[in-house]
Amino acid sequence: MTIRALSPRRAAWPVAALAAACLIQGCTPPRVTASGTRLYASDFAGAAKSCAVPSVTITHGQESSVPMTVGNDGGWCAITIAQPGGQPYAAGLVTIAPTHGKLYIHTVGDATRIDYTPDKGFLGADNFAVRTVPGNDLLRVAVTVSPKIIQ
Repeated sequence: MTIRALSPRRAAWPVAALAAACLIQGCTPPRVTASGTRLYASDFAGAAKSCAVPSVTITHGQESSVPMTVGNDGGWCAITIAQPGGQPYAAGLVTIAPTHGKLYIHTVGDATRIDYTPDKGFLGADNFAVRTVPGNDLLRVAVTVSPKIIQ
């Protein structure tokens, strides 16, 4: 078996083809956060069209409360939190599970994101609580789920 190197001109066409395909499909390059963590469009795919959550500041060892309003269109609504210094938490422990929805706690870039997705067809009030590790912070969330907005 003989292995030979491609000329620079022949080697460049696959890169150009991939770049053109990306432009046609509307994909975007990843964003890079302050710590060098890459964020991709897939990190944000599936969000609810209507989601309102104020900015959350957490104090170590204390309880914080935050309201969330989400339209029930099948998408998630997220709360983004980070440790002092801008690092994600190692874990989020669900201490009170939502009655009418699901939670997904994961790292996105330099933060921890708590995604709430209401059950299909549910409208009304729900709540949940998450304890962070490290820090032993407790975040209580009061959720209002509204009908999906038709545009």
